[in-house]
Amino acid sequence: MTTDGTGAGAHAAPALSRPGETANGARITLAGAELFLRPSGALYWPDESLLCVGDLHLGRAERLARRGAGLLPPYETLDTLERLAAEVAALGPRCVICLGDSFDDLLAAEGLEDAALARIGELAAGRRWIWVAGNHDPGPAGLPGSYRGALSVGPLAFRHVAQAKPAPGGEVSAHYHPKGRLARRGIVVTRRCFLVDSHRVILPAFGTYTGGLDASDPVFDRLLDREAQAYLLGRTVACVARARLGA
Repeated sequence: MTTDGTGAGAHAAPALSRPGETANGARITLAGAELFLRPSGALYWPDESLLCVGDLHLGRAERLARRGAGLLPPYETLDTLERLAAEVAALGPRCVICLGDSFDDLLAAEGLEDAALARIGELAAGRRWIWVAGNHDPGPAGLPGSYRGALSVGPLAFRHVAQAKPAPGGEVSAHYHPKGRLARRGIVVTRRCFLVDSHRVILPAFGTYTGGLDASDPVFDRLLDREAQAYLLGRTVACVARARLGA
């Protein structure tokens, strides 16, 4: 039996610990900064009134159709933006960081429909809005907000791809779309997840049409220490040692 923790069969999922869970999500500390890992896949830093999301991949359905890779219902851009709008409405951040691959490519950014452009404008109004460059969107897209290759806020560095050797302080990155898979008593649960160790947080993809890389993949061995934790997303955020993942 397999479940993603949100549909039929979710009630039978393995019990997972939820340390530090609050109304804002799972609470962690990185380089002295108190952060909250939200069930949506967003990261919230209350002391800085900062909301961070990774890998929105707006315009993915359009890009796939343009490249002849198949047709998907073209609703993912507005769905992603509405979920982001729900986080903004709930938290009222003064700063929003979109941590790279916000668009599936630059043509997708340039081809956004008027409704999506208007929604982005509404979300960015009255707050600092930062687009961090990703591998899918390496250049300015002419949208509200500022565009950065990477940035630092207090003790934390924000960039799209994690560095092999983190700089002093803590690092927040995205790019890999981590998903955790956990098996117990014949039930396999697969969920998007944050990956966290003493130096860094790797965010899950926030976009609607995004795949994922298994959190037990060896690529993460080079980035995370052995005590790394996975925070699996569902109705709540559940913590499990990364070493326990895989099936």
